[in-house]
Amino acid sequence: MSKSVKLLNAMKNNPNDWEISQLQTVAKQNGVDWRHDGGSHCVFITEDGRTLSVPAHRPIKPIYIKKFVALILRELSYV
Repeated sequence: MSKSVKLLNAMKNNPNDWEISQLQTVAKQNGVDWRHDGGSHCVFITEDGRTLSVPAHRPIKPIYIKKFVALILRELSYV
């Protein structure tokens, strides 16, 4: 099991206390681009144009983690 799969499963099971760098790792490994130019938000962009803007400060609220997991799973066609 790869690091990104483990992180994604952990996020799915416990959406508390995640850092933006961990979300970026999962996104990169699953073919989702991201843009973070040092501002307050990191924007994740799928190939079909869907986006998710996540505040980059820590801790990231659980609702953003849940939306991120859903975005990745949709991208992988698991849903």
